[in-house]
Amino acid sequence: MAKMQYAGTGRRKTSVARVRLIPGKGAVTVNKKPLDDYFGMEILKKEVRRPLELVGAEGKFDVLATVKGGGFTGQAGALRHGISRALCVVDKETYRPPLKSAGFLTRDPRMKERKKYGLKKARKASQFSKR
Repeated sequence: MAKMQYAGTGRRKTSVARVRLIPGKGAVTVNKKPLDDYFGMEILKKEVRRPLELVGAEGKFDVLATVKGGGFTGQAGALRHGISRALCVVDKETYRPPLKSAGFLTRDPRMKERKKYGLKKARKASQFSKR
């Protein structure tokens, strides 16, 4: 008999995380590496674990995730979003209200602004001189 799996997709900036929750002991694996090896900064590790801690499911599920694109901060945000969505698939009535009130189910719409012609970056212009 196959184990139950719950899937969720999370996005942040240009990062996309595909997350699977499997009933287990609470191990988090990102791109076939343990969470502690994949993310160096402690704040990013906490960010990924926050949805599980919020609903009290720390030791109930193993997290298997594949993340592509962006940097480490965007990937951590995408993982948080994906885990939150997968938890809603597990038990919508119990897990959704606290995740929704914490803002974990909302896709963060902030993206990098495009570069405009005539400027050096999105808003940075060359130095102005009157003469």
